[in-house]
Amino acid sequence: MTQPVVPEKNWLLRYAELLGGWVKRANIQQDAEDAVQDAALKMLEMGSVTPRNSTHYFHRIVMNQSVSIYRSEQVRQAQSVDDLAEEAVPTSASAQEHFEAGELMRTMQRALALLPESCQEAFRLRQIEGLSNIEIAQKMGVSLNMVERYMMRTIRHLQDHL
Repeated sequence: MTQPVVPEKNWLLRYAELLGGWVKRANIQQDAEDAVQDAALKMLEMGSVTPRNSTHYFHRIVMNQSVSIYRSEQVRQAQSVDDLAEEAVPTSASAQEHFEAGELMRTMQRALALLPESCQEAFRLRQIEGLSNIEIAQKMGVSLNMVERYMMRTIRHLQDHL
């Protein structure tokens, strides 16, 4: 006498084991985790309908998800920036962005003008000319410690005014 087939219901208890097995097989761990997560979600969405061999069914879903992820990744890598819509990859700043950048620059210039000349000079040498603090100290004829104080004062001042 044959026994009726009982659906396997404890597949979720073995989720960590199933995940580990797929992560070991995958080239990219994140893709394996995504595929397993998607498969688990599909299994849970099935509700009370359970396949006879849940583990086998789960593996089949993960395999299909892995293939889908791989294919979409290949398409994404092969897609040229020139093929994308202008909104997806803007090549120039919008009028709003130009306006905001101009406003920020004017606000920053007004804030810098309130600082002592030594702080302004140290900031300009650092940000515009790209000099190190040691080079600034040599150029201004002050100690390294003084340059660091100028920079800290300037940064705090800008944070308060911007």
